[in-house]
Amino acid sequence: MLVSHAAFLAQVSVDVAEGFITAFETATDFLEIMPQRCPCLAGEYIPKNTYLYLLFEKLYLLVFQIQDDIVYADYVVDCRQDYSWLIH
Repeated sequence: MLVSHAAFLAQVSVDVAEGFITAFETATDFLEIMPQRCPCLAGEYIPKNTYLYLLFEKLYLLVFQIQDDIVYADYVVDCRQDYSWLIH
């Protein structure tokens, strides 16, 4: 998902795509230090206290989970798109 978002942005502007990647790296650096500070993702079909999220670059959600002190990034979602498939 990260690659497809960056590739789409690169069609418009390489600088914007590079900024997106830099913002993602900054977000993951934060998760390396304090992933538990992020809110839980809530939804009818989402197991409680399983997935957390971090908004970055004002438009993207990094959806992740923590297992045995390891952070697993599961999705990078563009909030401008319909992502109802994620919570069903």
